[in-house]
Amino acid sequence: MEWSEVEIHTLNEAVEPISYQLNEFGASGVSISDAADFYRTREDRFGEIYALERNDYPEDGVIIKAYFLKTEEFLASIPKLEETLRNLINFDIPLGDFHFLVQDVDDNDWATAWKKYYHPVQITEKITVVPTWETYDGGKGELIIELDPGMAFGTGTHPTTQLCMRALEEYITPNDSIIDVGTGSGVLSITSIKLGAKKVLALDLDEIAVRAAKENIEQNQVADRIEVRQNNLLEGIETEVDLIVANILAEVILLFPNDVYRNLRPGGLFIASGIIEQKAEVVREALIEAGLTVLKTEQQGDWVAIIAEKGAEA
Repeated sequence: MEWSEVEIHTLNEAVEPISYQLNEFGASGVSISDAADFYRTREDRFGEIYALERNDYPEDGVIIKAYFLKTEEFLASIPKLEETLRNLINFDIPLGDFHFLVQDVDDNDWATAWKKYYHPVQITEKITVVPTWETYDGGKGELIIELDPGMAFGTGTHPTTQLCMRALEEYITPNDSIIDVGTGSGVLSITSIKLGAKKVLALDLDEIAVRAAKENIEQNQVADRIEVRQNNLLEGIETEVDLIVANILAEVILLFPNDVYRNLRPGGLFIASGIIEQKAEVVREALIEAGLTVLKTEQQGDWVAIIAEKGAEA
């Protein structure tokens, strides 16, 4: 088989929306190389051995590489793909010094190359995300989430995912029922169960994400408490739960605040992430308009998570 590699130079803030679009166009794998990762100081506390090659990292910003089966259909879609990615700037997603390149690659090169960019990531003192191909011995009481990101989203490396996981650790109480909207790799659903939730309904519109989430949930042996379903946001969902989490773009969150309110029990919480800083106030106002009370706003870099509550007497 012949493969094409799409290489994009951009900013960290654009990683998730660009990765999403690449998968929408049929990418069979995505790797991310961030200049900041090479220079970041790492504590030798997780048992990893880091031997990073400078040539694997850009001088600045982020290099995203995606791999496509080289078909006539893909070749014809290249102009549309580039146009779609460049148009993300119209949604206030900074692209930086954007470059787009397509080239042929050897069949064996792409299949494992992207894995070298993923290592165990400690999100909190309690939670660590570990790629399935790495060996990692956690400490006492540490919650290990084994993950193969594959073609879905949520590796634990992006600030939006980390914000959600920290909020889940803070707010989940034993036996909570949860809906994970836009589950991606399933990492937030798995985290919820390992933090003590009773059951999770994991939703994603993308068929590939649904498949990846199911595989990761099986890998973590929590499939008996997580239902994965292909679904458009909360459309058609009528059950009331204790907590809803959504790690998706602000523009998407703005589509369903009323549905969030409807599906939360009185006193239930909504954790919304994937919100670029410039969009935070718009999302906050939309949640308030839907009847929710904003409890807290957390920020990591340019990304924001908002925690809101449905009133106990609603």
